[in-house]
Amino acid sequence: MLPGRYFDDLTLGQETLTPRVTVTEGHVLSYAGVAGDFSPIHMDSVYAQTTEFGGRIAHGLMGLSLTDGLKVQSATFKDGIALSWSWSFKRPIRIGDTLQARIRIKEMRPSNSKPGMGIVVMDIDLVNQNGEIVQKGEHGLMVPRRPDAGVPA
Repeated sequence: MLPGRYFDDLTLGQETLTPRVTVTEGHVLSYAGVAGDFSPIHMDSVYAQTTEFGGRIAHGLMGLSLTDGLKVQSATFKDGIALSWSWSFKRPIRIGDTLQARIRIKEMRPSNSKPGMGIVVMDIDLVNQNGEIVQKGEHGLMVPRRPDAGVPA
């Protein structure tokens, strides 16, 4: 099992800052290969300079993927299972940006169908090195309950 907290160890309103990641050329190239998205705004610096962004930007969904990875690295939750994402893209992510996620537990309840699990809904802001929110949204996660919580596993 991964390090982290059980559902029963979490509190409503709890906030966590994740580790940081600096976006590199390697991230963008690797994500393009995985996603199959080789759009010139991500890959061609000459073209990208002619756009409203003035240079290359990372894939929007790469930001969401990095957010999920940062959440896992933060060890906030024990073996969470993703249930939902509702996500907005606010500003471009650029190569060289350093990103960190702010996670706040918005809702939590025991699972009705899986007594050994709890449902957590969190608000997440993905923030760059200037404190600007580049992406944000809501994420639903199923989290194991503490084995000694008195519920069947």
